[in-house]
Amino acid sequence: MSTVGLPLASGPDRATVEALARRARLLSWLSLVWMTVEGAVALAAGIVAGSIALVGFGLDSAIEGFASVIIIWRFTGHRIHSAAAEDRAQKLVAVQFFLLAPYVGVESVRALAGGRHADHTLAGILLAWGSIVAMPMLGIAKQRIAEQLGSAATKGEGRQNMLCAYLAGALLVGLLGNTWFGAWWLDPAVGLLIAALAVKEGREAWRGEGCCVAVPPGAGPAPDTCDHAGCA
Repeated sequence: MSTVGLPLASGPDRATVEALARRARLLSWLSLVWMTVEGAVALAAGIVAGSIALVGFGLDSAIEGFASVIIIWRFTGHRIHSAAAEDRAQKLVAVQFFLLAPYVGVESVRALAGGRHADHTLAGILLAWGSIVAMPMLGIAKQRIAEQLGSAATKGEGRQNMLCAYLAGALLVGLLGNTWFGAWWLDPAVGLLIAALAVKEGREAWRGEGCCVAVPPGAGPAPDTCDHAGCA
C-alpha cells in the first residue's frame, strides 16, 4: 500500500516515551523470566512424555523469550527514540515465529503418520493452566503500550504472548484428551496448529500491522512505511 502523502506519526513528548519505554522493558523482563521457566519445564516434560505438542510449546517459549530480549534492547538507551531500532526489532520479532513452524510441523506430521503415542504428563497439564492465566495479562498490557508508542515490535511481542495463551489452551485440550480418553492424535494435531498459527502471526508481525513509530519532537523523521491500519 502506498503511503505517499500520508501524515507521519505524531508521537508523545520524550518524557512520556521514556516512561512508556520503562514499562515496556519491565513487562519484557517479566516475560523473559516466565518464558525461561516455562520453556525449561515444557521441554523436559515433553521429552519425557514424548509429546511433540509440549516440546513445540517449550520451543515457542524459548522463541518468545528471545523476543523479550529484543524488546529490552529496543527500549534501552538512545534506541528508545530510534525509528531504525524499531524497524530492526520488528523484523527480528517476526523472524522468531518462522523459526518455530518448520520443526513443529514436520514432527507433528511424523507423529501422526507413525501413530506415535505421547505419555501422560501432569507437569505439562499444570504448565498449560499457568500459561492460560498469565499470558493474556502480559499480552494485553504490552499491546496497550504498543498502541501508545506506535511500536510494531512491542505489539508483535504482545501478540506472541496472546498466541502462547491460545496454544496453552489447545495444548491443555490435547493433554487432557490423551490422558482421559486415549486420544493420542490430539497431541500432534495441536502441534500442527502451533505451526500454522506461528506462520500466520509471523507474517503479520513482519508487516508491522500498520504501526507507525511514535517519534517525539527532535528525534528525527518517522519511517515512511506505515499504513495507519493498526496501532494508533
